[in-house]
Amino acid sequence: MPYTIKPHEGFDVDVEKTDYIKDHVDTGDRWVLNFGPQHPATHTTLRLVLELDGERIARCTPHIGYLHSGFEKLAEHLDYNQYVTIVSRMDYLSPIANDIAWHGAVEKLFGIDITPRCKVLRTIMAEIARIQNHLLCVGAAGLDLNAFTGFIYAFNVREKIYDLVDYISGQRFHPDWTRVGGLMQELPDEATFKVMVKNLINNEIPRAMEDLEGLLNRNRIFIDRVQGVGTMTQEEAIAWSLTGPMARASGVRRDVRKDEPYLCYQDNWDGQGAPAVQFQVPISTEGDALARYRVRCEEIKQSLHIIRQLIDNIPGGPVDTFADGKVVKPNKKDVYGSIEGLIQHFEIIMSNRGWKPPIAEVYSCQETANGQLGYYIVSDGGPKSFRAKTRPPCFINYQVVSKMCEGHMLSDIVAVIGSINVVAAELDR
Repeated sequence: MPYTIKPHEGFDVDVEKTDYIKDHVDTGDRWVLNFGPQHPATHTTLRLVLELDGERIARCTPHIGYLHSGFEKLAEHLDYNQYVTIVSRMDYLSPIANDIAWHGAVEKLFGIDITPRCKVLRTIMAEIARIQNHLLCVGAAGLDLNAFTGFIYAFNVREKIYDLVDYISGQRFHPDWTRVGGLMQELPDEATFKVMVKNLINNEIPRAMEDLEGLLNRNRIFIDRVQGVGTMTQEEAIAWSLTGPMARASGVRRDVRKDEPYLCYQDNWDGQGAPAVQFQVPISTEGDALARYRVRCEEIKQSLHIIRQLIDNIPGGPVDTFADGKVVKPNKKDVYGSIEGLIQHFEIIMSNRGWKPPIAEVYSCQETANGQLGYYIVSDGGPKSFRAKTRPPCFINYQVVSKMCEGHMLSDIVAVIGSINVVAAELDR
């Protein structure tokens, strides 16, 4: 069930910030300032054209397109496994979550139910990715407001997460970990994997969060820079189609893991298959940059709770499903040791006979760190998608930057952008 974070306590909101637009009379004296496309506080290539009335932002016009890579068009030229190398480059703060979401959509198209072991491993890594993303967001929020130490607290532990990703996939930054019906490979060693995960969830991440929150939560300078800044009401958040922490910080009780359960995010478990996890969804009602920071901190703690329920309950059995022998690649031993395995491998990799998806359209979404990440796939029955569109949370969330900045001081922009957590590769697909 969702739970509401207690309202901000101990500090007063600067009412002047929120009432500027309502009470201000335009004098006509404005000057234009470009914020970006390359600015240390944007953390990515985006541009804001600001019309300033003194140091107040009278108008903010966002521009995107500086990182356009044609990601969606590439889906028409790469098969359903190859395209995972592209989706992991969209939200590069937590790329393994993109892998899981993409192949979740493909498996829905194929009608594949993955194995219980695969469900648990994907759920664990999806929550690790959520933590990985949120740590950078809350750390950078402090960095932009001159709390450099807080950034170090959050960023250091991300290196340990990269070590884990490297261990299971062989790549630190773009793991490309999932495949249709399973994973790229079995865990190198399950015992070592469990030790690495437990060290993260029981030692490294809790200690980093304790240090970070101890530094920022009652820091008068930090609170004054984010409280009452970039406020969005619940009605506005819904009208703008916000999802993830952006929406939940404004009181929107929406989480795909609860509303449209997938993987191990089930409310009930019958004792068969993958275990179901219990967790809560943190909600705030203030809707400002401080609320978004606090919601992300609470979501990190809930992700730790989810992983603790699963790490000692990883089912045995295969990590890949072989319901359809023409979908999943055979084991390497079979490829090298039997003619059947060699033929199956050839048909999947070297010919078009291995992929037989239905001629259909499908949409599937998952709850990633920044909100609802969805993929819409149109299949013509071939080995590649005829069309593929992404529903990127950053693109949807970024559209409100004008609404959130106008009326604030120029210095408030870095607090607003930091609370949105913009990733340009999702803006310019």
